Amino acid sequence: MSLGTVYANFRMRSAIPRVLVKHLGLDVKLVDPTTCEAQFAKDFPLKKVPDFISPKGYKLTEVMAIAFYLINLSEDTKAQDRLLGANLQERAQIIRWQSLANNELLPNIATVFQPLKGDKPYFKKIVDDASSNLDNFASIFEERLKDYTYLVTENISLADIVAAVCFTRGFNYLFGTQWRKEHPAITRWFKTMIDSEIMKDEYIDFQFIDEPLKYTPPKKEKKEQQPKKKEAKKEAKKEEKPAEAAPEKKPKHPLELLGKSTFVLDEWKRKYSNEDTRPVALPWFWEHYNPEEYSLWKVEYKYNDELTLTFMSNNLIGGFFNRLTGSTKYMFGAMVVYGENNDNGIVGACMVRGQEAPPAFDVAPDWESYSYVKLDHTNEEDKEFVNNMWAWDKPVVVNGQNKEIVDGKVLK
Repeated sequence: MSLGTVYANFRMRSAIPRVLVKHLGLDVKLVDPTTCEAQFAKDFPLKKVPDFISPKGYKLTEVMAIAFYLINLSEDTKAQDRLLGANLQERAQIIRWQSLANNELLPNIATVFQPLKGDKPYFKKIVDDASSNLDNFASIFEERLKDYTYLVTENISLADIVAAVCFTRGFNYLFGTQWRKEHPAITRWFKTMIDSEIMKDEYIDFQFIDEPLKYTPPKKEKKEQQPKKKEAKKEAKKEEKPAEAAPEKKPKHPLELLGKSTFVLDEWKRKYSNEDTRPVALPWFWEHYNPEEYSLWKVEYKYNDELTLTFMSNNLIGGFFNRLTGSTKYMFGAMVVYGENNDNGIVGACMVRGQEAPPAFDVAPDWESYSYVKLDHTNEEDKEFVNNMWAWDKPVVVNGQNKEIVDGKVLK
């Protein structure tokens, strides 16, 4: 009787349970969810992969939990010790390294290469910050692998499998010849991993890149000029039709009544997205900002004491910004999450057309969950607050304490 089914697709995380099933010789079915979409959706409504389900209906999501479970299904205790650790210290280190790779390394790799590939919108600051984070995390792996064949023991463990999979997209798109020269230990280890018996089937004909992927701004499409149609003389032939009521005009956004501004908001948004924030974008902003046309606001979530996990707080900002879509042509801003899990807050700075906050913000149903304090651009403290909120490179000061920024969103 089969031990269960793993739903796995082409994405790299799916390689982890796939190699374990083959390496350990487990009687576990490997199923591409696209071949049984109805059953897959029934078993796992979120449709995330990989997933595991046993014949009796025991379900698991999240790749590290699935990997741990699959290894323990094996009757080969020596293989279990190699992959999961033979003692408490080894097991703890294996959890540490796979967690670092999955939770820190991989998200930063994705944040860099996906916009460069065109899979997600490109924001220079976000990509640059993630690239800097990636350098920091890579240096941790490099230091470790200078003195160790593998991450924990002298054998391939689950930590090595997870980390190699997480590094893969980096080697696909970001880690060119120069990077590999600067990180010889990681490069040696990665080559060893993809040539190993346990992983080589997933890396057939793997090619290393010479140059990292670079950002290419999209080309502006030229509007084709439509040939002018000759006006036909229809007046004589026009049949009289009964007068119809004119369609009701869609009400204009209240801020549209303020007219066109001399401060070109789209130009500022492009500057912020494509230039270094502190040395280039912010000086440009203060040089061109017109306080008679726009106003600056400190926007803070009223219920910070109810926030729990930082990623959930960041999702809260994302939802708020999504609901502000009707006003984005009249405003710009950034909001950040500071602190840590179960002790964090949301704050930011926004610029809106006009001198009042409600006309810009009240398009969002939850706008009253935030407080709005008008800022004075001539006040150095207020000005520095705006700089910090838009640069994300300094801690947020809360009750005299520095709280590190952990995430954030930009409204553009």
